[in-house]
Amino acid sequence: MRGTLDRIYSAAAYLAALFLVCTLAMVLLGIFGRLFSFQIRGTDAYAGYFMAGAGFLALAHTLMRGEHIRVTLVLEHTAPRFRRILERWSLAVAALLTAAFAYFSVRLAWQSYALNDISTGNDATPLWIPQIAMAAGNIVLAIAFVDLLIGDLTGTRVIAQSDSEPAHVE
Repeated sequence: MRGTLDRIYSAAAYLAALFLVCTLAMVLLGIFGRLFSFQIRGTDAYAGYFMAGAGFLALAHTLMRGEHIRVTLVLEHTAPRFRRILERWSLAVAALLTAAFAYFSVRLAWQSYALNDISTGNDATPLWIPQIAMAAGNIVLAIAFVDLLIGDLTGTRVIAQSDSEPAHVE
């Protein structure tokens, strides 16, 4: 099961990377279009769709690598037992919230499909197409939070807890 979940998180991350490359391609098309006097409709909108998809699809992989920003102001001043309770409570709330986000993201994409909702830009893209990436990213993130919660409850947590100083990425 661990291997399957890790492959899901990695696949979402690779898809996010592909979406970033597609974002670059759309931006370059827009730039070259202005330079060489041609226009491809919707490059700005598609760049936005790809960027949003990349952001959502990368969330679970980033979470499982322990790279999400954490505010530990309260945790670092609590006793280890209470810290563990707070961690579990936070994971449970996060799992519930991301499950709700996943549900409503899928629902939004389905409603956009059922209502034939299209973008208001000059690209006239059916909105359910870019919304699929958001829904998929939210689903994988919800799975990751449930994975972390179960791992914490069973003592097999996947990501390492670091009490050391955070990385300096200036």
